[in-house]
Amino acid sequence: MSTMDNLQEAFAGESQANRMYLAFAKKAEEDNLAQVAKLFRAAAEAETIHAHAHFRVMGGIKSTIENLETAIAGEGAEFQEMYPKFLAEAQAEGMKPAEFSFKNALAVEEIHHGLYSKALEAVKSGSDLSATSIYVCPVCGNTVEGGAPDTCPICNVPGSKFIEIS
Repeated sequence: MSTMDNLQEAFAGESQANRMYLAFAKKAEEDNLAQVAKLFRAAAEAETIHAHAHFRVMGGIKSTIENLETAIAGEGAEFQEMYPKFLAEAQAEGMKPAEFSFKNALAVEEIHHGLYSKALEAVKSGSDLSATSIYVCPVCGNTVEGGAPDTCPICNVPGSKFIEIS
């Protein structure tokens, strides 16, 4: 293996550790273990610092236009190729929780693809996106501009549960 391979593996591992530790922090909070939750969040932040450092060294951060193009390609591959295959396999195996998870992700990745495409058009024309609120569904990840819907059109969660992103 090369150093670049090692950087890619380290980036993936640190990124996954961050998400895992944040999930563990939520569980610790549910168990009324505030300090353990804080420890998990601190370690998650440290893993993010490591992941960002590895990603920078790999040359993964480019211009905003190139970053948007990378995001569009990634989201497109997810909703057009990856998740349909994963969903079909979960359905064939009767794995309902996985089916639910893949179905939600597939729908939301298509939304992200559209939002990134809109952002790319704006940046290429020399401007930013118009200032507006952005909300995320805490169950499926549906991402909406302007205001939260009354009910999530993907998973039916009440709009009052949506998280406003700062």
